[in-house]
Amino acid sequence: MNASFRKWAAYRKGMILSNRIDDLTASFPPNERFRLTDQICRSASSVCANLAESFAKRRYPKHFIAKITDSYGENCETQMWLDKALARGYITNKQYKEHNDLADEVGRLLHFMEHNPDHYAKKSNTK
Repeated sequence: MNASFRKWAAYRKGMILSNRIDDLTASFPPNERFRLTDQICRSASSVCANLAESFAKRRYPKHFIAKITDSYGENCETQMWLDKALARGYITNKQYKEHNDLADEVGRLLHFMEHNPDHYAKKSNTK
């Protein structure tokens, strides 16, 4: 089965962000491996993981919206970790802006999904 969530703009942009975060954190100090590095990589990946779960729950609007909300929360958490990485001097202002702008775009797409669940709902074959 070709899961349609891969066609969603929020998923595609979220995956780009997640992969870029993975690359970005490769230069973080080793002492951050089990703190900031793991946290930011986990939250960025969770955006897409929650979108995939929402696809399976799209028949039930409240469950769908809950997973979209979880995804939005993980995206916000990713932005907080970017704030921390900037404050600690692990990333440049340019890197921060590039990644934060992409996270903002993902957030806008998730907001649309949350407020338009019928657009993503599984169509019922029953009459």
